[in-house]
Amino acid sequence: MAKVVVMVDPLTMELAPEPIRPECILSGSPVARSKKVATSPDWTSSTVVWDCTPGSFHWHYGNEETIYVLEGEAFMMQKNGQERRFAAGEVGFFYAGFACDWRITKHFRKVAVVRTPFWAPVGFCVKACQKLMVMAGISKRSTLLFLLAAGLASVLH
Repeated sequence: MAKVVVMVDPLTMELAPEPIRPECILSGSPVARSKKVATSPDWTSSTVVWDCTPGSFHWHYGNEETIYVLEGEAFMMQKNGQERRFAAGEVGFFYAGFACDWRITKHFRKVAVVRTPFWAPVGFCVKACQKLMVMAGISKRSTLLFLLAAGLASVLH
């Protein structure tokens, strides 16, 4: 597979509508948009540009998400009542399963890396296999994926 570098300007790229579910909206009329920039070869992570107009909504993270705020301002309220402000230049990380309320006060745009988490023992096995392959001089990712697929197939049968 050819190695490709994806380069975009996340501040000016066109985004497509990504409506927030009506039952999640707490106040106002927030309008969200997004565009997937790239997906990893193993389909476990993707890079997305997302923006939203002012309003409040409840959000549940189905995957892990790391964000870098490009512009705007938003406040995240946790279940325990603790509030955290996010503004341009800040980074945040949200575990899969985390839920909170967002209050967007100024048009908010972020770059997000969204990752499907592995069950911890599987992740440990992947890391161990990678280390063994490096030690053995095998560096092709496709070989690792083949070994993992073969191993998972044998476990499932």
